[in-house]
Amino acid sequence: MARKVFNSPQYVKPCVVDTAHKLLRPTNWVFLDGREHVDYRKGLNGLFTRQALETYLPGQEEVYDKYFAKFVELSQKEHNGKPIPYMPQFRELMCAVSCRTFVGHYMSEAEVKKIADDYYKITAALDLVNFPWIIPFSRPWYGKKAADMVLDVFSQCAAKSKVRMAAGGSVTCIMDAWIKSMQVSEKYRQKIAKGIEVDPSEKPAQILREFTDFEISQTVFTFLFASQDATSSASTWLFQLMADRPEILDKVREENLRLRNGDRDARFTMSMLESMTYTRAVVKETLRYRPPVIMVPYLVKKDFPVTDTYTLKKGSMIVPSCYPALHDPEAYPEPDSFIPDRWITGDAEKAAKNWLVFGTGPHYCLGQTYATMNLMAMIGKASMFLDWEHHATPLSENIKVFATLFPEVSCDSTPIHPL
Repeated sequence: MARKVFNSPQYVKPCVVDTAHKLLRPTNWVFLDGREHVDYRKGLNGLFTRQALETYLPGQEEVYDKYFAKFVELSQKEHNGKPIPYMPQFRELMCAVSCRTFVGHYMSEAEVKKIADDYYKITAALDLVNFPWIIPFSRPWYGKKAADMVLDVFSQCAAKSKVRMAAGGSVTCIMDAWIKSMQVSEKYRQKIAKGIEVDPSEKPAQILREFTDFEISQTVFTFLFASQDATSSASTWLFQLMADRPEILDKVREENLRLRNGDRDARFTMSMLESMTYTRAVVKETLRYRPPVIMVPYLVKKDFPVTDTYTLKKGSMIVPSCYPALHDPEAYPEPDSFIPDRWITGDAEKAAKNWLVFGTGPHYCLGQTYATMNLMAMIGKASMFLDWEHHATPLSENIKVFATLFPEVSCDSTPIHPL
């Protein structure tokens, strides 16, 4: 049923709580439909190709190097190895790696820290139970202030990127790649307008319009919006699940060292990541076992025959959930058990119709390959440089929902040690 909803754009479109339009802005591309949505998407698809993703790897690894060292210092020096909650640290890490991937070095570390700290306010503002108005000192008001700050910072980054790309700078982040494509498209249009003969090989694969700094900012904000809570959830579960299952962590560590020929300082490459069969299985099983996003609301645009006997009226809301599909025992035997090997020796890969972690249809997640590779890179690198313990409680495997799924005790008490 969820797949049918996702694949019925003629009947439904994604919708969110009213506050989201105020935070992300009504003109944001995620709220657009039809040709306007396609106008954005055709330029964004190329930002997540294999070649593009490899361009972003050095920046991501730079962030992991810095934050893993901070984790050790926090655990061993500041807290003398005593158990402390790590979910806030994972949230900041994911915010930092996202910002580095999306906007490169155009923003300062202080701005990254500010966004990471304030993003809770944005998430809280989008709770289903909230005022539909921006009332001073309410959660939507604090969320709107935080969102305005993010949009302002990203707009400044877009302006800097345009200058650097026009001067011939190299692409180091998603914003650079998108802006360079715009500038190449504009040069092509100018030649055509002047009647200059252009070799077919010079024609861009996609001819993009020039997007304003604020349009770019809005779009990059949606990338952060889509990734921040989801990757924070996935990373928290990954660290907890690995600590509770050391035999699985050992296999991840062995694979990552083997693919680097024993040199743990060897840098990431796409070929290396694509060869991480077991690490990929661990990440996919984490996303299946504890999917970050469990439901997506859709607005019915016209009467929608959901089944042969039931039709939703125009203006209704339907909220498909991916959780039942990902815990379907016919597709995934023992669905409530964490079994990475199901993706290697089992039939999990054959259950493509059940794999709804990133949605499907015209609004599928653009960054699904990026997100999976990023989580593989994170836990793979962590396995070689860190060791950690989880002081489990009876609530550790329980689920808490705060936009996405988190352990009820927030991966509490996880001392981290260097290897």
